[in-house]
Amino acid sequence: MSDAFKHKKSVSRRDLLAGGAVGSASVLSAPAVMAQGAVTEWKLVTSWPKNLPGPGVTAQRIADQVALLSGGAFKIRLFAAGELVPALGVFDAVSNGTADMAHTASFFWQGKIPASVYFTAVPFGLLPHEHISWIEQGGGQALWDELYAPFGIKPVMAGNTGVQMGGWYKKPLQGLDDLRGLKIRMPGLGGEVMRRLGAAPVGLPPGELFQALQTGVLDATEFLGPWSDRAMGFQKAARYYYSPGFHEPNGTGEALFNQAAYDALPTEFQAILIEACRAENGRALAESDWENAGSLKLLQQKDGVEVLPYPEDILEALRVTTGEVLLDTSRQDPMSNRIYQSHQAALKRLSAWSDIAMRRFLSARDGFV
Repeated sequence: MSDAFKHKKSVSRRDLLAGGAVGSASVLSAPAVMAQGAVTEWKLVTSWPKNLPGPGVTAQRIADQVALLSGGAFKIRLFAAGELVPALGVFDAVSNGTADMAHTASFFWQGKIPASVYFTAVPFGLLPHEHISWIEQGGGQALWDELYAPFGIKPVMAGNTGVQMGGWYKKPLQGLDDLRGLKIRMPGLGGEVMRRLGAAPVGLPPGELFQALQTGVLDATEFLGPWSDRAMGFQKAARYYYSPGFHEPNGTGEALFNQAAYDALPTEFQAILIEACRAENGRALAESDWENAGSLKLLQQKDGVEVLPYPEDILEALRVTTGEVLLDTSRQDPMSNRIYQSHQAALKRLSAWSDIAMRRFLSARDGFV
């Protein structure tokens, strides 16, 4: 490295810390605040076990990126599920100001906000890239903001675990009769679909799933994909792993910000926070696809797991019942209907393109790999 370059680099850093570089005031003010000794500190609560592959890693990575991009002037301390509030208590914690931020999934709030499920996944709905398109381009974000506004919360996409698996079953599925009385953990609208087909959905947070499956509290459970599922140890309690994940074709994680705390941030910190979450959508999705592929191989070749397709009669019943559930959900209140209509319009628009661009390509690629 030349002396001239070293000198230029040191001057640039000195200007950066002084906030004196021309044309970059919005980016440079964070280090300037740090230099003055002022540090903004937030509490982040999650619905995930600490450092869980997938969403747990995503939550920590967002916090780390915010600290890095702000030059240490904006720090976020992460509390995993149960450390500050229960896994499913994070929404209320952000709403009442116990925490400034949460990382979770919107379908957990179906009981209090029926339409919240649309912002994680809808059975037979949008794929990850389609979901992002709806939120970013199709009006989804504005509806999401409006839905959570009464609770004093601003939501954004924050990571994605991709297309999900259908779930872990202790016994193989031969047909529809095998769903009757089945104790299964499946949140969101997928759980309601299963209930209407005779299953008995059980609501449990992620950290309790392995023990419940192992002890017989559950006969089956879904969670995410092979990477996270294997880390949770489900392969030790169930042998049969089904696909497709009809209930979650997308795996959007959500970041929740206390609206008052967010509004009080400098605009630079707001931008850093939003962009750290937005960047994580792509990074987490790439990571999940890569790690899921490797973990699926381990589950099959090392752990002896049988990866099976849902029987066709079950899939057909799931499709028909999903349509009924979505219509019923849309009738609960005007806001639910608006979100349903927007989502269905996006599905119709985007699926036509995905059929041409993706389905035909995947079919054409068969036999090449």
